[in-house]
Amino acid sequence: MTFTPAAKKTIYDFLKDTQTRPEDYDLILTGDLGDIGSRLLRELMMKESNIDISSVHNDCGLMIYNLKSQDVHSGGSGCGCSGSVLCSKILNGFRKGEYKKIMFIATGALMSPVSTLQGESIPGIAHGVIIKA
Repeated sequence: MTFTPAAKKTIYDFLKDTQTRPEDYDLILTGDLGDIGSRLLRELMMKESNIDISSVHNDCGLMIYNLKSQDVHSGGSGCGCSGSVLCSKILNGFRKGEYKKIMFIATGALMSPVSTLQGESIPGIAHGVIIKA
């Protein structure tokens, strides 16, 4: 959930800078916010920016895990989920013509042993990439 504000800011800033809307993309895909983080992202986008991404948003962690049959809580590794979903389902979707343009938001943490040992927080980051057919 710590990556949700970073994903929200990246999506918002990109849409604003490019003067595009969520509907201009076949998919806005986040790394692994999980169920809780994904719901929070959609809520923050509406509440703080009046932007509804619910019709085009999905999350790599939610695409891999089955929340009803697996005890995954908020998902797994953002980099593992992102890479697995992008290199399988998403790229195959482009080959099949299911996608023409997606916004891919890889989420993660700036891990630092020094910061952790000093009791500092772990900042969340989100890098955005546009992928077109």
